[in-house]
Amino acid sequence: MAESHFPPQHQTHQPGNEHEMHPEPEFIRADYRGTDKLKGKVALITGGDSGIGRAVAVHYAREGADCAVVYLDEERDAEDTQALIEAEGRRCLLLKGDVADSSFCRDVVERTRRELGGLNILVNNAAEQHDWDDVTDITDETLQRTFATNIFSHFYLVREAVPHLGAGDTIIATSSINAFKGNATLIDYSATKGAIQGFVRSLAQSLVDREIRVNAVAPGPVWAPLIPASFDEEKVESFGGQVPMKRAGQPSEMGPAYVYLASKESSYMSGQTIHLNGGVIVNT
Repeated sequence: MAESHFPPQHQTHQPGNEHEMHPEPEFIRADYRGTDKLKGKVALITGGDSGIGRAVAVHYAREGADCAVVYLDEERDAEDTQALIEAEGRRCLLLKGDVADSSFCRDVVERTRRELGGLNILVNNAAEQHDWDDVTDITDETLQRTFATNIFSHFYLVREAVPHLGAGDTIIATSSINAFKGNATLIDYSATKGAIQGFVRSLAQSLVDREIRVNAVAPGPVWAPLIPASFDEEKVESFGGQVPMKRAGQPSEMGPAYVYLASKESSYMSGQTIHLNGGVIVNT
């Protein structure tokens, strides 16, 4: 694929709107063929309305899973994702709210189980990020908000979901390349992604006797709504050009990894991270 070059654009509201992006991200390749890897499963996906979350949801649906899609307030993106899931012949439950709220997370798990008949796959994907020129600019409020969204929500949802998961069920977290190499301007965001890595490794050990597997995907630069919602137009224009492949990834290139981690194909993997980052070598 060609080197990254996006039209200058900026959105003022996080986590951003996919339908306002140009070009819009590719969420699944036209030639992706489902083979019932997740037939009969129920998946709960946070931030599932757009970006990587939408890609995960549509891939899961094509593999036979019903999906509960959690989103903050992006109504059109959520409805578009619901239509895509239903076009695959699967059920989609839309759940609007803030994953930083522990009571909402409790409701999300309960509604998923009640309305879709169970829960087998939890994908903790929702996140926010802020671009800082100086660490001294990070306010207490923003710091607490970023941690609440990006890592506290993982604890809240896992705490509610685990009692209802059984042998062969899975928990998957969206981490980031920045957990491993750091980022000079995404300081609080990178710190939360490092916390996710510790959580995944510890939780995997805690749940191994129950045969519940826990893994992560650590994307590099991916063309998703959070990008124009986080960066100025100049950064957006060259986004992704810093990796060896010299381009941003598409959500469609992330989705199959989440399928692998949710399916029997990864039955001997837990506590691990898949790195999809355009060729950057990281020390895991």
